Amino acid sequence: MNVIIVSGSLGSGKTIALNGYQVSGLLAALSLAVALLVTGAQSVVGRLGGGPAAFDGHSAAPGEDGQAVLRESIDMMATRLGEMQARLLRLDTLGERLARTAGFKPQEFMFDQAPGRGGAVPTITGGRGTGPAAAPGPDAAIPRELSVGELGQKLDLLARQVDDRAERLGVIESIVTMDFARRTFVPSAFPVTAGQFSSNFGWRIDPFSGRNAFHEGVDFFAEPGTPIVAAASGVVTAAEFHPQYGKMVEIDHGKDLVTRYAHASLLHVRVGDVVRRGHRIADVGSTGRSTGPHLHFEVRHRGLAQNPNRFLRPAG
Repeated sequence: MNVIIVSGSLGSGKTIALNGYQVSGLLAALSLAVALLVTGAQSVVGRLGGGPAAFDGHSAAPGEDGQAVLRESIDMMATRLGEMQARLLRLDTLGERLARTAGFKPQEFMFDQAPGRGGAVPTITGGRGTGPAAAPGPDAAIPRELSVGELGQKLDLLARQVDDRAERLGVIESIVTMDFARRTFVPSAFPVTAGQFSSNFGWRIDPFSGRNAFHEGVDFFAEPGTPIVAAASGVVTAAEFHPQYGKMVEIDHGKDLVTRYAHASLLHVRVGDVVRRGHRIADVGSTGRSTGPHLHFEVRHRGLAQNPNRFLRPAG
């Protein structure tokens, strides 16, 4: 799949080639980014709840002015946190929808769970040996509290990153959805729930005349009454008895592509019905010009018979 992304954040168009594994990798990266977002937001709230010293590492001057500034900062951060939570919910929903469309189970990506993370382990920079059990040396990095301004900057950066990821995933979802719809209207599903090939597409000896004749479809031998299903979604354009085809159904799948199901014993649809891929449309029979119970299946493009084997693929 080729995805072309154009956005203000990118500055120019970019083409990305995606397959199923890359889509799964993208979703996994999204789940990790979302988890980091939640953890960061929780950290912000935790620091804000710790008092003025949590902002810049210094004790604020007592008095009403200090409390007012603190309350204003907390309110501002709470508002930003609410915005980030709303964006997180939209990303979770988009990720689950994209996972389903791509054929994955949303639970495989655990959108509602944060991934396991480890903390920094200090090591010795001088003295004997190194290792997690050793005390930090004089050059070791000393953790410090973040100021209100730094927290705000990090939230702004994170918000821009989330918006950018959402935009990219929205474009990819549109492409995947269109590709899924295109495949839904291509007759690739087997038209009988149980049966086997009994005659192929092409030249063969006609069972009635004994002469060489062109067979414009494929035959599936099946027991009478076996369900016949739509090979793809579409609109029923014929549901009638034909002298040669017997009881038959034709479905228009758009773009001049039509499928035909012949020799049925019973029809379950009427002209104008909208059917989905796999919908039961008839039962196997032996009506019309037939030597026994079977389904005659044709695929036609612009009125010309096509080899159905080019479209059909095994289930799964």
